[in-house]
Amino acid sequence: MSKVTCFKMAELEAFFQENSLPGTCTKSENEAKEFIKYHKDTGNHVAFVTSGGTKVPLEGNTVRYIDNFSIGMRGAVSTEYFLQHGYAVIFLHRGRSLEPFTRHLQNLRLLDILEVNSIEHGSNSSVVVKSDYCPQVLNVLKTYQDVMKKRQLLMLEFNTLSEYLYLLKACSLALSSLGNRALLYLAAAVSDFYIPKDKMPEHKIQSSEGPLQLSLELVPKMMAPLVMDWVPDAFVISFKLETDPSLLISKSKQALDRYQHQVVIGNLLDTRKREVVSVTKDQENWIRLTDKELSLGVEIESKIVSEIVEKHKKFCSHDCP
Repeated sequence: MSKVTCFKMAELEAFFQENSLPGTCTKSENEAKEFIKYHKDTGNHVAFVTSGGTKVPLEGNTVRYIDNFSIGMRGAVSTEYFLQHGYAVIFLHRGRSLEPFTRHLQNLRLLDILEVNSIEHGSNSSVVVKSDYCPQVLNVLKTYQDVMKKRQLLMLEFNTLSEYLYLLKACSLALSSLGNRALLYLAAAVSDFYIPKDKMPEHKIQSSEGPLQLSLELVPKMMAPLVMDWVPDAFVISFKLETDPSLLISKSKQALDRYQHQVVIGNLLDTRKREVVSVTKDQENWIRLTDKELSLGVEIESKIVSEIVEKHKKFCSHDCP
């Protein structure tokens, strides 16, 4: 382990020690270990997809917080395509962000698509989906139930920054047992700043005390220890979002040079739904949707995941003796 990595690990351990975690994190960690062991024994590839944004509390008894906004579209959509390619998937997502399968029903109001089916001459009634919505709901439900029956998908939830970092580390360490069959697709929007617990007020910040001034600390970087120590044999993909087109490639290459992982998916804020660039140490490949594909509802994640899967296959074959 390098001196730099040791320093990053020490920063992270200090962060974990000063930020208490709910019992649900331990439960999620155990579920992930069991899921990974099952797929290790069956010889499957496992994709670990992170999705949605983290929130940083401003008070101990939290009323206010800083939120990294993300609805989790890219992670939720990509998860479905990894499943189609035969991967088992651990989907670590922000609570109430988009989820695979149910995202197809997000614009439907639950109570508007249901109706009471009264049984004639009896007091019993049942709830059914209205006929107009049955095809849409049935297709999603059948696909979801098939995936869950095969134990292909495990959905874990986080809300705060500390929960995310804890589960990221725990899942990465567990995935290391899979060697190069593990794929990490890090699409979550992670906060760069936080307030240490010892500098955080216990109770709600009062507006009567005047203007609020915040002093934020940098969040410890997790990519270096993740790539070099937690899961060193895995295939790792990170994401780079920029607003300036002239910076996109250079910033993506900087991330690759700094952390020595396999792929950076670069995207611009205004065009991220129709084009991205896949950057490796050897090449940059633009992935785009045509106007026709957009009109047909093709999702760019289908192309991103297809390319990632091909790169992962080559990665695994090169590692084989």
